[in-house]
Amino acid sequence: MSKHGTELRLATRGSDLALRQAGEVKAALEDRRFAVELVEVATTGDEIQDELIHRLGKTGAFVRSLDQKVLDGELDGAIHSMKDMPTDSPEELVVAAIPERASANDVLVTPDGKELDDLPEGATVGTSSLRRKAQLLNYRDDLNVEPLRGNVDTRAEKLLAPSLQREHERRTEAEKEKQSKKAMSQKGHKKEYENEFDRTVEEWFNGLAEVERRALEREVETDYDAIVLAQAGLERSGLAHHLDYVELPSSQFVPAPGQGALAVTALDGEPAEDLNTVLDHPRTRVETTVERTILAELGGGCVAPIGVHGLIQGENVHVDVQVFSQDGSEVIEANRDVPVENHVSAAKALADDLAAKGADDLIEAAKADNEERGAKREQGASGGK
Repeated sequence: MSKHGTELRLATRGSDLALRQAGEVKAALEDRRFAVELVEVATTGDEIQDELIHRLGKTGAFVRSLDQKVLDGELDGAIHSMKDMPTDSPEELVVAAIPERASANDVLVTPDGKELDDLPEGATVGTSSLRRKAQLLNYRDDLNVEPLRGNVDTRAEKLLAPSLQREHERRTEAEKEKQSKKAMSQKGHKKEYENEFDRTVEEWFNGLAEVERRALEREVETDYDAIVLAQAGLERSGLAHHLDYVELPSSQFVPAPGQGALAVTALDGEPAEDLNTVLDHPRTRVETTVERTILAELGGGCVAPIGVHGLIQGENVHVDVQVFSQDGSEVIEANRDVPVENHVSAAKALADDLAAKGADDLIEAAKADNEERGAKREQGASGGK
C-alpha cells in the first residue's frame, strides 16, 4: 500500500461516467496520501451494445470482469456503480468502502424542460430500465416507452438530435432565403431583409454545448420526447447544466437499490481496511445495505422491475419499496420505518412481507418472461434448428 511506498491499483470501467466516478475515489485517496493508479477493464455490458441490460444474461454484466482482476491478485480493488452489482459475490471479496451517496433520484430529461404530466398523449420516452418502464406506464399508460442504451452522453445526444436538427434546418433555410433575396435585389439597394433569427447559423452553432454539437451529427433512429436518467449520473457526467430536466419524486418513482452510490470491492485484508478507513460513509452503508438486503431476499436481480430506497431519519431507516409487473399494471408496494440498530433483520422481514403480498408472483413472472425471450433469441440465432 502507498503508506509503505506501494501504489493502490484500482479497476474501473472505461466509460466517461465510470472514469469520472473513479476519479472521485482516486482524489479522496490521494488526499490521504495514497498513490493510486486507475486501470480500465472492459466488461460484458460494455462489449454487448445491442442488448438491454436485463437481457445480458447473468446479473453483474458491468461488474464481474473488474472483480475477477481483484480475485486473481492483479489489482487491489474495483470501483463500481452499486446499482450494477449483483447481490451475490465470492466470499473472499468484500465491499470495502461505500462513499457518501449522491442523489438517488431519477430525472426526466426533455429538450424543453417539460414535466411528465405535460408530455403529449402517446409521447415516446426512452429508458433501458425495466423498473423505469414499469413506473412510467403505471403512472401514465398512454406513454410509448422505447429502449435506450449507451452512456449518459449518448443518451442525451439521442434525445436532443431530432429537435436540434430541425432547428438547424429552419435556421439554414431562413439564412438561405435571406441571402437569395439579397442577391436578387437591385445593385446598391440598402434594404435589410428581416430574419426571424438574431444570429447566423454559424453563431448559433458556436453557442451550442459539445453534447449538442454531437447530437447534430447523430443519425436519428427514434424521436424521443423525453428520457429518464439517474440524477447522479447526469451530474457526475458534467451534463446537468446543459440539459433541461426535472426530478421524479422518489416516493412515487422509487429508485433502484444502491442508485447514486459507489462501491469499492477488495479482498479481505489490509487493502480493504485502508479503503474502508478513507472512503466509507456509515450512513450510506446502512441505507444501501437495507436496499440490497431487500433485493437479495426478493431475488429479483436485474430481471424484474423493483425499486427500493432507504433514507435514515433519526433512529430509523425509512424504506420505500415497489415491485411491478413488467407492463406496470400491477404493483406491490410498502413504506416502512426499520430500526437502524437491527436494519438487516428488519429489511429481511419487510421483504418477506412483500413476498407474501404477491411480490414473489410478479418476480417469478418477470423471470419466466426473461427466460422465454432468451430461448427465442437462441432459437433465432441457430436458425430454428
